[in-house]
Amino acid sequence: MSAEIVQLVEQTGPYLTAAVGAYGMGVLARAEDAAVDATANLGQRILQVVWQRRDAQGRAELEAAVQDTAEAPDDADAAAALRQQIKRALRDDAELLAELARILPVGEGTVNVTASGERSIAAKTIGTAVTGDNTTITP
Repeated sequence: MSAEIVQLVEQTGPYLTAAVGAYGMGVLARAEDAAVDATANLGQRILQVVWQRRDAQGRAELEAAVQDTAEAPDDADAAAALRQQIKRALRDDAELLAELARILPVGEGTVNVTASGERSIAAKTIGTAVTGDNTTITP
């Protein structure tokens, strides 16, 4: 199996888990919901793309893995089985690999940080941050 497939599947894991956790078995048929977390929506999109490109047997296997994960969201084995289904789909369909790579955020570990509002602070990591008036920081 190519390293590219392994890396892509590792990247999709958190999105798949979030989507199945948010939508359960409905993840394969549900339309995106803007009110749901972006991570779950991306996971749902990934699963739907894979679902649409599978044959009847592949769809049944993917559905079974999604159901197991939905029924036991904290079960690492169920999550691993779902990732295995994604790997199998990627091995069988080179175009799918390129499509999923386009869907995923650019770069491994990409972090988007947004600050909003008066005196807001946005940071991936932070040591000390002060937004109040007349503050004294003592080491």
